[in-house]
Amino acid sequence: MSGNMALRPSASPRRFRVPTGLWLPLCALLLAELWFALFDVQSAALAPPSSVTLALVDLLRSGELLQATWQTLVATLAGLCIGGLAGLVLGTILGLSRTADRLIEVTLEVLRPVPPVALIPLSLMIFGFGYPLEASIVVFGAIWPLLILTRDAIRTIEPQLLEYAALLRLSLWSRVRDIILPAIMPQLFVAVRLATGISLILAVTVEITINPLGLGSGIMRAGIAMNPARMLAFLVWIALTGVVLNSGLLAVQKRFFDYAQERGAE
Repeated sequence: MSGNMALRPSASPRRFRVPTGLWLPLCALLLAELWFALFDVQSAALAPPSSVTLALVDLLRSGELLQATWQTLVATLAGLCIGGLAGLVLGTILGLSRTADRLIEVTLEVLRPVPPVALIPLSLMIFGFGYPLEASIVVFGAIWPLLILTRDAIRTIEPQLLEYAALLRLSLWSRVRDIILPAIMPQLFVAVRLATGISLILAVTVEITINPLGLGSGIMRAGIAMNPARMLAFLVWIALTGVVLNSGLLAVQKRFFDYAQERGAE
């Protein structure tokens, strides 16, 4: 080896770095902990982050939090699947047929502003307490993002693609499968992510309001018992659940489009 050959610097070990987006909440938690410790704050509605963390660990250890999470996710995902599929089908029909869109436009505009939680008394009379009550409210809320975004996305498809499908005399299912769905897939992923967030919010809202199941019911029981640490632990867990669901959908979206790009390159 030549004596004047430059030596490569040794690879330095990778250092753990806190993501930039976490600095603000971490600082807020630290300030809250200091505020409770320095001023000896006694509150029936708030608790220091350390107490919330201990309550969260206790709920996980007892299994109560996981059971409540399962109950909430069952209603959320059931309502999301039913409402999302209905919204996708209706959005596709309305996007392809101007006649159908004009016939149902008034009905949609009347129903769309109705808050899903306003249907709780009606759903309660029909289904009673339990999963069907909660899922029915989620269905009504989840249908709109898929319906509206699917309809609008289909209308932005290049007309030449649909004309090409007509020349080939493709069936309706072939048009949807081979042309429409691939063309609207980016907007469809956005609609699913939006509907997922709405579904989780509605499920927890129904549980807080009336349904004795899941995470929302846990919040209410902790509030009635005047246990702010436990109540906030449920609230933090709901936020984490939403983050996990959104991150999972983002991972699926990235994986799908990376795969599609690789197939296109081949």
